[in-house]
Amino acid sequence: MRRFFAENMDLNGDAVCLYGDEARHIGLVLRMKPGDEVLLIDGSGAECTAVIESITEDSVRLAVRERRMSSAEPEVSVTLFQCLPKQGKMEVIIQKCVELGVMKIVPTVSARCVVKMEGKDNKIARWNKVSQEAAKQCGRAAVPQVAFPTALEKIDFSGFDTVLIAYENESEVTLRSVLTDGRKVSNMAVVIGPEGGFEPKEVGSVAARGGIPVSLGRRILRTETAGMAVLAQIMYELEQ
Repeated sequence: MRRFFAENMDLNGDAVCLYGDEARHIGLVLRMKPGDEVLLIDGSGAECTAVIESITEDSVRLAVRERRMSSAEPEVSVTLFQCLPKQGKMEVIIQKCVELGVMKIVPTVSARCVVKMEGKDNKIARWNKVSQEAAKQCGRAAVPQVAFPTALEKIDFSGFDTVLIAYENESEVTLRSVLTDGRKVSNMAVVIGPEGGFEPKEVGSVAARGGIPVSLGRRILRTETAGMAVLAQIMYELEQ
């Protein structure tokens, strides 16, 4: 069944109207017709089946049928603080991490970041579009937000019950050891460095705010690989 986002709409009513890109996709690209059934997603975890009632050039009206919460959303909420990578890598990171179950992505600026975000607000809109398309493709009903960039030293980790920072110089504490130590985790932060890695004082700063430096194994992973590897292991160990 085709999936479409009805963000910021009340799916508890009897009918919903779609406008913009989703409406044009239904009417002009897919050439769907009244009577066709679709799945509507509210972007926050709820979904419902709906039947197309009418189509115009710029809108689609649908009758709402069965409502439910999506079973595709993970039980643990993971926010990825991804230090800005070089050009072209961020979209791949967003796409794959959304597929793996991330709930929010915060582009992060650290000392060794080469890319700067000044004057590039249009990137945020593009990255959120990538997140939406990835969520649609993999069957999620929540669209992970890509936030505006923030400096690593300004991040407040107090709202998380576990904060992990991937660090290539950590030799004792592994990611698996933290995930299997019996702790109850519902809201987790994962911090991934840029191509040049973290400076030791940055790791110390995150640790002072409750972060746990962890090793990801015997090999050093690229920044675009590390977040995916961490998310995959989190979902394997913590999803029921």
